[in-house]
Order: sequence, then structure tokens, then C-alpha cells
Amino acid sequence: MTIAQLEYIVALDNFRHFVTAAESCNVSQPNLTTQVKKLEEEIGVKIFDRDTKPLSPTVAGNLILMKARKILKEVSELKEFVLTEKESLEGEFTLGVIPTVSPYLLPLFLPEFVKANPQTKLIIREMQTTEIIQELQRGTLDIGLLATPLEEKSIREVPLFYEPFLLYLPEGHPFLKRKHLIPAMLDPNQVLVLDEGHCFRDQILSICNAKATKNNFGFEFQSGSIESLKRLVDKGVGYTLVPEMAVIDQKQSEVLKRFDSPEPVREISLVVTKNFTKNVLIHAIRKSILLSIPERFQKEDQYKMINLK
Repeated sequence: MTIAQLEYIVALDNFRHFVTAAESCNVSQPNLTTQVKKLEEEIGVKIFDRDTKPLSPTVAGNLILMKARKILKEVSELKEFVLTEKESLEGEFTLGVIPTVSPYLLPLFLPEFVKANPQTKLIIREMQTTEIIQELQRGTLDIGLLATPLEEKSIREVPLFYEPFLLYLPEGHPFLKRKHLIPAMLDPNQVLVLDEGHCFRDQILSICNAKATKNNFGFEFQSGSIESLKRLVDKGVGYTLVPEMAVIDQKQSEVLKRFDSPEPVREISLVVTKNFTKNVLIHAIRKSILLSIPERFQKEDQYKMINLK
């Protein structure tokens, strides 16, 4: 029994066609057919019923295929572990980033990361938290970049920094003249929030100590964009909270108000499954990110972290 034979039967199960399965394994169809037959003869069990159209696994074959997939996965993890030990970063890796982090953090760290790691290609996808978790667990995503903690047993979190929330106000708002500001002063019904499904919405509601908002603006706006909320506030519609990176280079400091210490913050982390072995990639991304953000973001003791509800 060989690893190649296990790959052949899994491919044959995936495609249910000898020619297509052989092409996917980069071997000839006669070679694949012979190797599958040899494996069946060695173990004394028919894995596939060739009389069905298309062919299908036998009852015993389904059990064998399940074991074969597990073995191949472990072999793949072993190969990746060896590459990690050699500190290789060559290849493509998928990175899922939540929408409230992506437009602000990516431009800061990506240029440095690309320069420092020319053999690494990141395939970056903007996704919501639940999608990132699901695809990590399915194995279709390598790393997530999002707000934590998640409290998911299958997920490993690597905290990066603590990003303060700032209050974004319309010009002339009374809060702008206050010397002190605490979250308890906010009116949840005046706060613009993102649509359901965004962890940033839950964090804002937590800061306001509210489960939902009811406004008298005359409309209901479902948005996934912090920038859209800011533009509404600019026109005098309520106010909102923004992550500091969303306004870090903004000239309109006169419409921003910090909370008294300890400021409310969100924890931003890299997340992977617990069987993820390419720690060298995590370290490389983490290094580039920490070089690109304000040093004060890395000091947890001066903030009050807002957990996800």
C-alpha cells in the first residue's frame, strides 16, 4: 500500500471517472487503473463498484476512503511541518480579513510584508467573522485577521494589538466641548451602527450597554461600511464610533472625541486552526503589522477591552 495509491482512490471517488481522476493526479489512466486494482487485491476488498454508472464506492470502500482521506491529510500536515521547520515562506496562502479592519490595516502593513517576503503570495479576501471561522474549519482558508476573543475550541488566536474606539460626531455637537467623556453618556438611539453580522456592531452596542438601537432619523440604514456611517454623521445624522485606524490620518480631528481612560478597545488577532503548523507565516505577518501600527496600540493595560457579545 502506497500514498500514491491512496491519492488515486480518493481522486477516483472525487471524480467517479478514471480518465478525469488520472488527469487530476498527473498520471496515465492505465497506470491509475492498475494501481487501484493492485490495492484492492492487496487488501482483499473491492473499493469501487464498477458496474454502476458512474462508478461508486462499495460499503467497505466508503470506510476505506474515509481512512485514506485522514491519512492523506496527516501526510500533508507532516510535509507542511517539515517546510515550517526549514522556515520556508514560499507559496500562496489565503488570508481572510473582516471589513472593519481590511481598508485601514492592509495599506499599512502589506507593502512592508511584500518587500520582506518576496516568495510569499497572500490571497486576501474580505469576509465577515462567521465566514472566516467556517472556512478555517473547512480548510479553505489559512489565516484570519479579525476581532477577538472568539471562544472557539478549534481556533488558535494570536493577539496583535488593542485598537481604541473614538466617538465620531457632527460639527458643533455638545460632546465636543466636554473635557471628559465616558461610554455611559452615549444615547444608544443616536448611535449609527453597522448591519447585523458585523462584530463591530456588537462591540459598539456593548460599549453603549444596549442590545439594539431605535432611532428617529426617519430611515433604517443597513450598511457594512464605516465610511458610509461617517458620511451620514458629517451631514448631522446622529453620531457613531469608529476604530482609531479609520481616522488615524484624518484632518477632521475637530469631530473626533476620545473617551476617558481606560479607553474602550477591540482586540485584533491573527487566528488559525489548532492544527495549523506554518508558524513562520504567522510570525512574518505579525512582525509586519506591529511595525506599521502606533506603538501605543500594543499596551493592553491602558485600555478596557470590549468583548464580542
